[in-house]
Amino acid sequence: MTHQESADRVTVDDLIAPGTPSAIADWYRGLREKADGFDLGLLGDDVVILDTETTGLSFRDCELIEVAAARLEGGEVRERFQSFIKPVRPIPPEISALTHITPGDVVDAPRAEEVIRGLEEFVGGVPIVAHNATFDRTFVEKVKGGSKVSDLWIDSLALSRIALPRLTSHSLKNLAEAFGCDAVSHRAMDDVDALAGVWRVLIAALADAPQGFLRLMAEAHPEVQWPYRPLFAYLAAERQDGPFDLAGLRRDLLAKAPARPRKDARDLVDVLRPVSKAEVDALFAPNGPVASALAGSGGPRFEPRPGQVHMAEAVTEAVDSGSDLVVEAPTGVGKSLAYLGPLALYAHKNQVTCGVATKTNALTDQLVGHDLPLLAQTMPGLTWSHLKGYDHYPCLSKVERALLLDLPEGQVQANGRSANTVRSDMLTALAVTIASVAQSPEGDLDSLGIRWGSVPRTLLTTTPQECRRQKCRFFNGGCLLHGARRRAAAADIVVTNHSLLLRDVASDGRILPPIRHWVVDEAHSFDEEARRQWALEASAAKARQGFEQLGDLRSGSIKALWDETRGTDSGELVGRLLSKTAASAARASVASSSFFESVREFVSKNRGSGGYDLETLWVGADLRQRPDWQELAQQGLALAEKLEETVRFGRDAQTQAVSAAESAPGDVASLKTDLGQPLRDLEEVRDALLVVLNGSEEGYVCSVSANLGKRRQGEERLSAERLDVGAELAQRWYPETMSATFCSATMAVGEDFKHFDENLGLDRLPEGAVRHLQLPSGYDFDDAMAVLVPTDLPDPYDRAYIPKLADALYDIHVAMDGSVLTLFTNRRDMERVFAILEPRLRDAGLTLYQQERRSNMARLRRQFIEEEASSLFALKSFWEGFDAAGDTLRCVVVPKLPFANPNDPLVREREAQDRRSWWRHSLPDAVLEVKQAAGRLVRSSTDAGILVLGDNRLLTKRYGKQFLNSLPSRNVTTLQAQHLTPYIEMWRRSHSR
Repeated sequence: MTHQESADRVTVDDLIAPGTPSAIADWYRGLREKADGFDLGLLGDDVVILDTETTGLSFRDCELIEVAAARLEGGEVRERFQSFIKPVRPIPPEISALTHITPGDVVDAPRAEEVIRGLEEFVGGVPIVAHNATFDRTFVEKVKGGSKVSDLWIDSLALSRIALPRLTSHSLKNLAEAFGCDAVSHRAMDDVDALAGVWRVLIAALADAPQGFLRLMAEAHPEVQWPYRPLFAYLAAERQDGPFDLAGLRRDLLAKAPARPRKDARDLVDVLRPVSKAEVDALFAPNGPVASALAGSGGPRFEPRPGQVHMAEAVTEAVDSGSDLVVEAPTGVGKSLAYLGPLALYAHKNQVTCGVATKTNALTDQLVGHDLPLLAQTMPGLTWSHLKGYDHYPCLSKVERALLLDLPEGQVQANGRSANTVRSDMLTALAVTIASVAQSPEGDLDSLGIRWGSVPRTLLTTTPQECRRQKCRFFNGGCLLHGARRRAAAADIVVTNHSLLLRDVASDGRILPPIRHWVVDEAHSFDEEARRQWALEASAAKARQGFEQLGDLRSGSIKALWDETRGTDSGELVGRLLSKTAASAARASVASSSFFESVREFVSKNRGSGGYDLETLWVGADLRQRPDWQELAQQGLALAEKLEETVRFGRDAQTQAVSAAESAPGDVASLKTDLGQPLRDLEEVRDALLVVLNGSEEGYVCSVSANLGKRRQGEERLSAERLDVGAELAQRWYPETMSATFCSATMAVGEDFKHFDENLGLDRLPEGAVRHLQLPSGYDFDDAMAVLVPTDLPDPYDRAYIPKLADALYDIHVAMDGSVLTLFTNRRDMERVFAILEPRLRDAGLTLYQQERRSNMARLRRQFIEEEASSLFALKSFWEGFDAAGDTLRCVVVPKLPFANPNDPLVREREAQDRRSWWRHSLPDAVLEVKQAAGRLVRSSTDAGILVLGDNRLLTKRYGKQFLNSLPSRNVTTLQAQHLTPYIEMWRRSHSR
């Protein structure tokens, strides 16, 4: 190994999460030495370590090309099995590049069935350990005879999250490097050797688990065939494990006294000290604190940016004067530091809390992981907190309860998985969560790798209504959610997301600390998020979840509450009320199933001609007059009455049970069972039904939808969204703030902010209360970005458009040598063009992916970034918030202008109320979306690329200039499609580095 390779190796310290207590961090550092001398006992005998290599990630389309396995005896590898496999289809070039398995390696290899027979004989039915075992097991068992290889597969990836919860990565490569095991090489046998070493580390770590944890998990839900149960039972018996005390563990972790909450800035108006322009200018001076901190961090060299200073001064003025600000800050301005600097100075100086709300996790991670720590170097003592909603933090009472109550497998869609697999995933989630909170003073569920497809969040989390607060034994010490809120109330800066801020607005400020100065970043979509957060929804899935969680006298929360109260003084009364609740719920459940089936039939009968499985109908005045709608409405209102009855009986039963428990002697005041959440689910369904079906409440856009796919029954829903969220913000939020700054790279249409102001209700504020600032970029977009508009492509609705577009895209991809992102407005066009183009590009040696219906978005983004020359067809989720700097992305193509679907309920409702709705809403929205798409292309000062707009309406319609005038580059060229190749080749030569 070279000196550089050694320096680049991941160490344990690289992986230990920030904020890990020092004693626990030391334990991680000493784990390698402990593992070296650890006796695995039976866990090191007759265990097979396995790894596979495949032609790709798709279980449906890809195949095995190598299998390797090793049998452990005495904790050491004693016997090996390895074989290439001849696939039916050729190995993709990118897989050969990754694994170094070439077509020549597999040309004479046996077929999969023969190799799997040999593997079955080698394994002999003993347990198999694999990293991400679901992947390997699925590929093995899709081969005939593969299901016979072993009945017990242990996933070392999930196990590592239980054993080593404070590590930020559990990839095999990083674990192997950090703990000095054999290196991972993406060849099966090398990875087997690496995993054999990691296995020893994991067992040694588990043997040091907190007292009682192993026994707790070994005995939890014995009805579930859980692959880790034998392992935990063996280790628990070896060390004679005792009882588990989660509350005690949390107290030990949180011995430090909490910080004092900040005062409300509104109560300090007379003594608040402003931040001066000189302080801001000094912060961003060429040799100032930010420049010094950047130099010391080893990050990019500080470059003075006039736009950054201009924005920072504007934010300072807004905060000091108590006014609102709208800033369009394109890529290159450095907007996050431009608003964080003034906010931090103001909060730190006045000992008040200021807030930042973001849309994407990527920006949040940047603020919390980079920008705020950087500023802390310039302001000693600066504090910040990252605050999320209830459904992101584990509720320790719910976690303890989940170990005792029936696992709610009925609340998730199995999608072909067995009930035991779903329950097993739930047990794993519980184990990961408990292991994490036993070592983590603070944290949430988002980094624990939980399989949310199998685990309902209600298993692990609570809600504002359900939370018992002071009545919970974890509230004052161990609660992660309320601990995060206490830290937020004492911090200079709170970073949260749009959704939590909007939920706080809806709850009249009962969620967040009293924050009076806000910056809303990525604000271009704030109104869309408000519409989502404030929507009312009655869905078949939500009703089903409520009924299943509620249960009856034989299952669910009703049975659990009956069991708890039976034999008490009020047990007979509670039992009668629970019987009424169960009977009423049964009637409502039948009515619900019948109603949502009628919804499906109604939508199917009235569907349009689009051909999509998901169909959404606007519930407007004309539809409400139809007899079939009125019949459906009567059925739904009858369901609403039954739901009201169920909720009333259930609440009466809960009230009586709580009253009896609180009057009982001893520590029984906290019931383990709460009917609150399922009753609230059913109540929310009732409320939405009333609004949508009665149609009497103004200000809502109502719709009804169903997925008409053969296997998608049960996804019917009725929804009511706020038409004018700006009015709500103007009435409920702006009066509670002292200043609000909105910023984004895309807000103005040309130089006009009117559309943004109307969407967010800023036009309703007094004249002069809002200032607007449109900054130039710090990059030379005219040089870095060329905009091409082909003049001779057919109209997007012409039958000749798709084949002509495919021809143009072929020329673009070949001329660019790949690295092209094409952003479509609908799946049908994308799939039709992909079917034409992908084989042609494959023959040209280029790789093209598309966003499949069930694509893992994070994996697809990572794949596109890591495979530098690959290209991608994608939909809405890639239009914004996707960064691929450098040569990974050299060209963005927008085939069709992204106008909203004319049948979208919001569009229909707006048009019904305003004849100029298309010009006031649909057109500016589309302009801003194209502006967002262009923003994917140049993400750094060294980036350069080409934007191709393939919609000739830019040239034939009078609104076309609004699109072109809003782009960051004025370097726009119109040309015939046949000239795309020579132009691109010429441009690339002129911009080669």
